[in-house]
Amino acid sequence: MGLRINDTIPNITVATDKGDVSLHDFVGDSWAIIFSHPKDFTPVCTTEFGAVAQLADEWAKRNTKVLGVSVDGVEEHVKWKRDIEQVANAKAEFAIVADIDLTMAKAFDMLPAEAYLPDGRTPADSATVRSVFIVGPDKQLKLSMTYPMTVGRNFAEILRALDGLQMSAKGVATPANWQQGQDVIVPPAVSTEDAKAKFGDVTEVLPYLRTVKAPA
Repeated sequence: MGLRINDTIPNITVATDKGDVSLHDFVGDSWAIIFSHPKDFTPVCTTEFGAVAQLADEWAKRNTKVLGVSVDGVEEHVKWKRDIEQVANAKAEFAIVADIDLTMAKAFDMLPAEAYLPDGRTPADSATVRSVFIVGPDKQLKLSMTYPMTVGRNFAEILRALDGLQMSAKGVATPANWQQGQDVIVPPAVSTEDAKAKFGDVTEVLPYLRTVKAPA
């Protein structure tokens, strides 16, 4: 059975270029985003990790830690970060897991349980290790998405999704294309009377679609 939304993520200890870390300790009281990649020194992934590095201030504003994952070793990660920083013109301060034996890839259901990497492996051998996981302070998976190797991830959308998750933790939902500062949706389980008491004025678009100002 794969890792599903609201499942508690596995509390495994992993090796990174910044030392060993247990995943639950890494998350701590923060939000966390885990970005996985099929191999170091690949073009699309280099631009993606560069984008992650450039967004360091945005992650910090959102009390969010970032953890990279790749199936190569620590030495390769250290060398790869030089390329990442050159492309991004920003420091890559986040740790990258050295998932050589696929422990984390399998624990997060990125690969079949029987998967292995052959000698002389290429990115094609680990192509499905290209996922994003957003984890809450409760150590539960809040969102996941997987991309093919040829399509770079949209980090504006990942930030938007993180904002939406943090907003929904306040007891509301967000509509399509929602951005910070826009109105939010009252969940169907909350009565209009209770919504008014908690959030203020309620706009009824449809009997089942009611909006309020986003709570602070």
